[in-house]
Amino acid sequence: MNPENEFREGLTDLATHYKSILTLLGEDPQREGLEKTPMRVAKAMQVLTRGYTQDPQQVLTDALFQEDYNQMVIVKDIDVFSLCEHHLLPFYGKCHVAYIPNGYITGLSKIARVVDIFSHRLQVQERLTQQIKECIQATLRPQGVMVVIEAKHMCMQMRGVEKQNSITTTSDFSGVFNDLNTRQEFMSLLRGESKRI
Repeated sequence: MNPENEFREGLTDLATHYKSILTLLGEDPQREGLEKTPMRVAKAMQVLTRGYTQDPQQVLTDALFQEDYNQMVIVKDIDVFSLCEHHLLPFYGKCHVAYIPNGYITGLSKIARVVDIFSHRLQVQERLTQQIKECIQATLRPQGVMVVIEAKHMCMQMRGVEKQNSITTTSDFSGVFNDLNTRQEFMSLLRGESKRI
């Protein structure tokens, strides 16, 4: 889906529901500033959830190369923007992915695309971390995968406890990353060079 000009089925129905939501919130959806808002929001929501129509495993296999390399490959500081499924508010931050190949590598940009696809679905950070790891493990069949996500959640900043500076960190790993020394190698590289959100 090209988010600039292609939208999924149900766009008009989605806009109709957003018009009703504006009314229920006490607004007048006919006033000048809101007249086009329902359709704008419907289009935005389809863009923000475009991951449902994309296949992350296909993305990885489209750029799969046989390579005799068995050291750690790290893609750091991948921007993450997602919607928390509990309040439909954004959470955002950085994702760091490492894998140790087992005969095959993939294009580096494909790792970022996998992160993008899973983050463009309604999510919780814990599941997002796990899905990225499982997809890479199942598709590339490397010696191991590790994923770390650091994110700020608008549901904590704008509502509820209203804590502005808290960062949530999640991690998941498989294979050789079950070894503490391998995990520590990855984490030390992140601590040394990873940028703050």
